[in-house]
Amino acid sequence: MHKGSCQCGKVAFQVEGDFEHFFLCHCQYCQKDTGSAHAANLFSTKATLTWLRGEDELQTYQVPDSRHVKGFCRCCGAALPSVQMEGQLIVVPAGALDTPVPLKPNAHLFVASRANWDQQLEQLPCFAGLPES
Repeated sequence: MHKGSCQCGKVAFQVEGDFEHFFLCHCQYCQKDTGSAHAANLFSTKATLTWLRGEDELQTYQVPDSRHVKGFCRCCGAALPSVQMEGQLIVVPAGALDTPVPLKPNAHLFVASRANWDQQLEQLPCFAGLPES
C-alpha cells in the first residue's frame, strides 16, 4: 500500500499493488510539467488507485495530439497521479508519494531531449538545507 498527497493537503490518494516501472523522463513535455530536468514517474498496469479525499480538486491536462497526460491539484498545482490508456495504466509522480518509493529508477527516457545543464550534477556541492551566505 502506498499513500500520497498534494502540497496543500486537499488531495490524498492510495495505491494498492506494485509498481512495475520507475522512469526518469527527459522529454520536453516532462521538463515543462516539472520546471526541471526530468519527471520521475512510477507506472503500474496492475495496481488500484483510490482517491481518499479531494478528487474534485484533481485536474488533468493532455498535450494535444500526444499521449502525454499530467495530473495536478487545481489548488496548489502539485503533481498527482493520472489514469491513462482507458484505465489500463496508472502513472504516479514519485514525489507525490508520502510513503517511501519502493524501487529505484529503471531508466532515463528521451535523453535526446535532456536539458543542456543536466550533466554531472552529482559533482556539485550538497547542503542539508539552504547554504550559508
